[in-house]
Amino acid sequence: MEDPPNKCTASAAAQAGLRLDAVVVGGGFAGLYALYRLRGLGLSVRVFEAGSGIGGTWFWNRYPGARCDVESIDYSYSFSEELEQEWTWTERYAAQAEILRYLEHVADRFDLLRDIELNARVSAAHFVDAESVWRVAVANGGVAIARYLVMATGCLSCANVPAFDGLQHFEGHLCHTARWPADGVELEGKQVGIIGTGSTAIQAIPQLARQAAHLFVFQRSPNFSVPAQNAPLSSEESAYVKATYRERRRRTRESQGGLPATHPELASPRSALELTHAERAATYERGWMQGGIPGVLFACTDTLTSPEANELAAEFVRSKIRTTVESPTVAEMLLPTDHPIGTKRICVDIGYFETYNRDNVTLVDLRRDPIETVTATGLRTAGSEYPLDVLVLATGFDAITGPLREIDIRGSGGHRLIDKWTVGPRAYLGLACAGFPNLFLVTGPGSPSVLSNMVVSIEQHIDWIAECIAHLTDRGICRIEATPDAEDEWVDHVNEAAAATLYPRANSWYIGANVPGKPRAFMPYVGGVGAYRAICDRVSASGYQGFALGGEQAAHS
Repeated sequence: MEDPPNKCTASAAAQAGLRLDAVVVGGGFAGLYALYRLRGLGLSVRVFEAGSGIGGTWFWNRYPGARCDVESIDYSYSFSEELEQEWTWTERYAAQAEILRYLEHVADRFDLLRDIELNARVSAAHFVDAESVWRVAVANGGVAIARYLVMATGCLSCANVPAFDGLQHFEGHLCHTARWPADGVELEGKQVGIIGTGSTAIQAIPQLARQAAHLFVFQRSPNFSVPAQNAPLSSEESAYVKATYRERRRRTRESQGGLPATHPELASPRSALELTHAERAATYERGWMQGGIPGVLFACTDTLTSPEANELAAEFVRSKIRTTVESPTVAEMLLPTDHPIGTKRICVDIGYFETYNRDNVTLVDLRRDPIETVTATGLRTAGSEYPLDVLVLATGFDAITGPLREIDIRGSGGHRLIDKWTVGPRAYLGLACAGFPNLFLVTGPGSPSVLSNMVVSIEQHIDWIAECIAHLTDRGICRIEATPDAEDEWVDHVNEAAAATLYPRANSWYIGANVPGKPRAFMPYVGGVGAYRAICDRVSASGYQGFALGGEQAAHS
């Protein structure tokens, strides 16, 4: 599984004992904005990025069909009106290459590259109590000492590779979708297998099927998916968005999921149970034709809280699968029945279900015919053997906490974060952890994160962190730490909010169910982007209620 090549010039290698005000880990959407904001405060900042180029998720995930499931015009920074006006998106849902070009443009435009260290995977971060600083070790041998540590590691950046028997013996081309080679994989005339049918696979499968001689899809559990209804953005559409961006951005910040209500027929939804059969059918159909996640999932107010309402939406999508897939047997295999719609990451596709009508695509149901072993020349299930030239693992991520668990993070007194999270992640507001002073998490567990438009949530977190650091700096305070009581209360609130919905009914990566041995806990906050923002604002306006502030700032950079 090869790394993509360098796409930009790295800054000078980190020197041992480099003294900084802040270290940022990760060079994607969050890391770039953190650098911009913290540098704007006059702080010395260094970003350490494990990859050979910036972009985070959009640097690593280069698999065929990779694109965002949030509309491009909303999946973008809002901090610069000039940036909004000068950048023009080409499609409703931008593909990976375009998003990466956008991030590279941002890095160039705001002169960010000089403070970014590429090929610099952070291996450890230890808090030094005597100085109230973090000592950050990089795998390339560099060491940095910083007052503040900002973890912008991304929610979906730690690839999950299941321990399939015999995987190490496969002699064909093996690749994980999250580590797709930049120069691609030769698929023409090949027998290709893909394991997984989650959101990544649902994007990749139609593209793989067009290139492979034959594609074998090994499905562990079927997923709900709705059409993207993707299309080029016309110049008129782009001009309208640019003229109304301020109001659009306001709506996203106050919304449930960081998405503006732009379709009048969906702006004031009702309970599904209040509608007649004909009204429901028309509502769901409008949402289906609109495309994207909100179209069906949020067409009614109670889809994620009422089992009866949820089943109505789920059955509508199942009916679409039945009418799209020509083979009744294959269609039945593709029907999700083991979880409420939306409680696993609902997918957005371009021709996914239609792909199963192709003669060169075979769907293998692993619930009925489980994998026994990967062989040197393919894959063997309980009932069949499949010769393969290429094996693609679309097996997802150790989400939200995985990137943090990979780093040896030790807080006050040398206590390890991984030990603190033995029975599940604990964080105050998803931003900070008791026992880990001056450590900030971006879209961490207990924040809206993956249940929202990530860019909206990233900007909100970075703005909060920057304002917090400015508050501390202005007052000569060198240490801030979440209190155990505030952390406990927030974790309880997050759990209570989740329990009021249908989310916990699914064995999803939202609770870590896809990673063997990972503690089961529902990680995102379901209260909504707007409500969460208001809570964070109240905390800062109160003088950082729930945090202990102390120590006198000493010059160290």
